[in-house]
Amino acid sequence: MAYKVLAICGSIRKESANLHLINAIAALAKDTLDVELYEDLGMLPHFDPDCDEQHTPLIVAALRKKIEMADGVLVCTPEYVFTLPGSFKNAIEWCVATTVFSQKPVALITASGLGEKAHEALQLVMKTIEAKFDEHTQLHIRGVRSKVDKQGVITDNNTLVALKALTASFIVNIAQAHT
Repeated sequence: MAYKVLAICGSIRKESANLHLINAIAALAKDTLDVELYEDLGMLPHFDPDCDEQHTPLIVAALRKKIEMADGVLVCTPEYVFTLPGSFKNAIEWCVATTVFSQKPVALITASGLGEKAHEALQLVMKTIEAKFDEHTQLHIRGVRSKVDKQGVITDNNTLVALKALTASFIVNIAQAHT
């Protein structure tokens, strides 16, 4: 049985290194994880708590349902101006007042030029919404463009080893959540 995973790429660029990393994980775990890429990140309306209280936009309700129905969530994001990309942060803000991430197994990857500040922010945000992750299900990849080529091939062996380890730990966390 394959576990259902929703993958959220923090970059909305069509050929981002982060998307390539998601695809690499999907390929590495194709027999264990059924990875669905969330493709509407750039189409979400700006977070508006008043709107959410009165009438949640359908696209937001659909995102929440996808998270709720997933066995786990894979997040792979770059760093923009020393923090999380606005479109990704916006998506998470639409989920704060819900419990869709509460105890949901997540794998967190920050892949950027530097990425330290975004990785710190990602961990803080995910802890705040009670997502379930640990040191084995998070990864910070510095200098990602020198480690993943334009065709999506991981060219750095240490990065590939780290992705395999993260994926294995993520699968264990999902399996434990099902027991």
